[in-house]
Amino acid sequence: MLKKILRSIIVASGLILGYMIGMGLIKDESFSFINNLTNNNTVYEFAFTIFLSLITGIIFLIVSPIITSAIIQLIEYIEKSFQKIPISDVLFGTTGAIIGLVITTLFFSVIKFEHILWTTFMVIANIVMAVLGADILRRKRDEVVSFFASIKKSSVSFTKEKKTKIVGAPKVLDTSVIIDGRILDICQTGFIEGSLIIPNFVLEELRHIADSADDLKRNRGRRGLDILNKIQKELDVPVELSEKDFPDIAEVDSKLLKLAQVLKGVVLTNDFNLNKVAKLQGVKVLNINELANAVKPVVLPGEEMQIQIVKDGKEAGQGIAYLDDGTMIVVDGGKRQIGHILKVVVTSVLQTAAGRMIFARKKETIEGKGE
Repeated sequence: MLKKILRSIIVASGLILGYMIGMGLIKDESFSFINNLTNNNTVYEFAFTIFLSLITGIIFLIVSPIITSAIIQLIEYIEKSFQKIPISDVLFGTTGAIIGLVITTLFFSVIKFEHILWTTFMVIANIVMAVLGADILRRKRDEVVSFFASIKKSSVSFTKEKKTKIVGAPKVLDTSVIIDGRILDICQTGFIEGSLIIPNFVLEELRHIADSADDLKRNRGRRGLDILNKIQKELDVPVELSEKDFPDIAEVDSKLLKLAQVLKGVVLTNDFNLNKVAKLQGVKVLNINELANAVKPVVLPGEEMQIQIVKDGKEAGQGIAYLDDGTMIVVDGGKRQIGHILKVVVTSVLQTAAGRMIFARKKETIEGKGE
């Protein structure tokens, strides 16, 4: 269908071109042989123009398959090229080009100078300014979006008719905290304020993990996708999918920190290394593991508790037990009591970045297996 339309346009263009050439030759007095041929007769002049129109139309009809094929190939190339370019780049690039053309038009409208060289210079200047404007606005798109977003937030904060108000900075979720799943429970308690931002590149990483050949990775990825579905469907807090990307940055963690800087948000993670890097770059981080350690019950030396020894420790005679929250308890002399429920006395507490470790000694056996 497209080929037929293009060929029709090309043939029609040939007919029109032939007619225009014929009329131009008739009116041009330098072509005396044509004037003699037509003898200023309207019928002859009309016949001459029709003849030229048919000649050029036939020529364009003959070459139309070549021209049509070239045009279709050009269209397909442009379509493929545009498919690779993000829509944000296209919009910002077009806007920048328009701004560049407006600036050059306003500048040259002040200067009145008619010359072929000046006209050529104006054309080149317009092209250069259009390309320059498109490139500058495309590179600065994140800052422009952030600027207008801040203006919008400022206007919203002064709007009294707004029924609901999102409090707090946006929270950008990383892959590890989504797979971990505890963020869902924390949000359900209402302790997290502000919108949750799920970057598109984090979602792509989750999909890649879910498609992994390794069973463990595949299960982790699928768990992460399930958690995302629950976050979107079950939570009352606003959840946004961010399509912002940074092609110049390869690592997902670096993209995450850059996005948090652009949005002036906070990164939610349980990745220890990401936490350290974020602090170096001045990005605020909420670490789920640190929160979990902070809300664990305070245990003081001298306190008594009942525990069950589940395995032996690294040192001779030690037994290992765990509290319900996962805190490890090292019991001196508890190796022989594996499987027993003991009363123990806390001797010391060690707090590390990985969590809390309690040291205790046994007081007496309550129940359990016989030795």
